[in-house]
Amino acid sequence: MTSLDQYGWLRYRHSCTSIEIPRDLTIGRIVSIKGFKYYTVTEEGELECDLSGRLLYLPSTDHPKTGDWVTLTVYDRAGYIISVLPRYNELSRRNPGAATERQLLAANIDAAFIVQGLDRDFNVMRLERYLVQLAACNIPANIVLNKTDLVDDTLPYLDAVQALGRGVPVLFCSTHTGVGMRALQDELLLPGHTYVLIGSSGVGKSSLLNALLHQEQQATATTSGSNQKGRHTTTTRDLFRLPNGSLLIDTPGMREFGVTGGEATSEDLFPVISSLAASCRFTDCQHLDEQGCAVLAALHNGSLSEAVYDSYLKLKKEMRRFEIDVSDKKRLNKQFGKIAREAKNHRKKYKY
Repeated sequence: MTSLDQYGWLRYRHSCTSIEIPRDLTIGRIVSIKGFKYYTVTEEGELECDLSGRLLYLPSTDHPKTGDWVTLTVYDRAGYIISVLPRYNELSRRNPGAATERQLLAANIDAAFIVQGLDRDFNVMRLERYLVQLAACNIPANIVLNKTDLVDDTLPYLDAVQALGRGVPVLFCSTHTGVGMRALQDELLLPGHTYVLIGSSGVGKSSLLNALLHQEQQATATTSGSNQKGRHTTTTRDLFRLPNGSLLIDTPGMREFGVTGGEATSEDLFPVISSLAASCRFTDCQHLDEQGCAVLAALHNGSLSEAVYDSYLKLKKEMRRFEIDVSDKKRLNKQFGKIAREAKNHRKKYKY
């Protein structure tokens, strides 16, 4: 027998209080997806599940993702997922290669750990891209700077992160020497809470997971010696229960992490810009060339980093482009639907 509370059920019900579960259905949580099979933990243990007919025809964003809570029916030892319960948040990114589509990576996450390696992987602008998208997804962030054994001084890396002005916790660690692992396990990972590891290939996410599990659960590989780029080792998104009772989702490496924005404004996603914007002369200031812009004034006097400002402009433009593309797609679909209906009515009217 498995207690669903061990997999975050109490935490989930605290966030989603108005859910009613039919008595004849079983509750489960998605812990892994392999192809068209969904591996779901229930009070009876883990089940291999398929989607019910209705779910098959829904958009892929409505299909179960790792971390989702679902209802299912059980026949013998096979499960059939009936519905996906409401999510209190979703980790998403722009679907690589598709300008207007979101790709959902996981659901119902209490916090994310952005992992970067202190070798050639460290990139503060890529780090900010992760932070912006996590803020848009309403997921608190932590930063893990791994492989501290490869550098002599960590202070420059800390200064670079703090220059972003986001106040995000930063942990330096090394699975090779054990530095920072105790703090990660005892202070940042809370029992019953669900976390996700995100980052590029080769930053050491799988090694971190193995160290936290105290066993070799995920395959690892060394960084390519020829180009210093990480090699893909994790190929699926899996949820693991750690010895301290916390839950951790490991994800494949992501070299591309397109932002999508969301209901939050671009200023809300950039706290440094937001705090300066309060002093702008105009409330609708775009911080480009307006008179009385406090953001530009801070940029000119050096109190605002040029790198932070450039990142703000770049990501704001990317989010705006995504919103416009989505809007255009909806408009075109609506127009096409109208044309299709008119053509159908025309055929009916002049049928002979």
